[in-house]
Amino acid sequence: MSDIIDTITTLIEDNALLFAFALVGLVMLVGGWIGRTLTRGHVAGSAVAILLGLVLAYLGGLQSGGDKGLADLSLFSGLALMGGSMLRDFAIVATAYGVDVRELKKAGPAGVISLIFGMVVSFVVGAGVALAFGYNDAESLATIGAGAATYIVGPVTGTAVGASSEVIALSVAVGLVKSMLAMIAAPLVARWIGLDNPKSAMAFGGLLGTTSGVTGGLAAIDKRLVPYGAVTSSLYTGLGCLLGPSVFYFLFRALFG
Repeated sequence: MSDIIDTITTLIEDNALLFAFALVGLVMLVGGWIGRTLTRGHVAGSAVAILLGLVLAYLGGLQSGGDKGLADLSLFSGLALMGGSMLRDFAIVATAYGVDVRELKKAGPAGVISLIFGMVVSFVVGAGVALAFGYNDAESLATIGAGAATYIVGPVTGTAVGASSEVIALSVAVGLVKSMLAMIAAPLVARWIGLDNPKSAMAFGGLLGTTSGVTGGLAAIDKRLVPYGAVTSSLYTGLGCLLGPSVFYFLFRALFG
């Protein structure tokens, strides 16, 4: 029996990335089932899957004592590559290729305005919450404000301005909460805000920015809207990575020293 277990373990470790895809697929399958049955479709399966992933990462971190969750365990080492920036960026670009350029042009000024407005509001609200909890230095304010934009912009900004690891971790947590809320709220409010066409999907992506939250929420409404939300939310992420460590950081530094 032990020989069989050793053989299976060796096989999984030798095909770590393939096993990572299978594991994530299983989590998504379970999350989708929970979303459809236990919540009767009111909560997107993607949001449930993210929550399950966070729980598994926490349990993996407790077991290994590391800082990469399940990826610290040799059996799940493929998750480190699968969850890395390379495949993430590839997925974002691949999704964006589904856009019809004719529909993209229809966004016009609304797309640009949504990007700017969404970015400013996220940074200001994030920094305001940070101030309320006693963070008053420019590095922390810029980093947590960037996390309120997306959980990708937060670490990028924090690393660039020299924020502490604790603050960077908080920025990631803020971004993940925002992502999950976007997934859950989008299907619930779609009828009231007219989120049923490519133009509104692009404005939605520009206002919220969080690519995973926007695409997950739009997928629960209409999968055909996903590429349009992904375009502006991806631009939002890139814009945040540029403005966070520069314009917003120096603004907070001028205001709070």
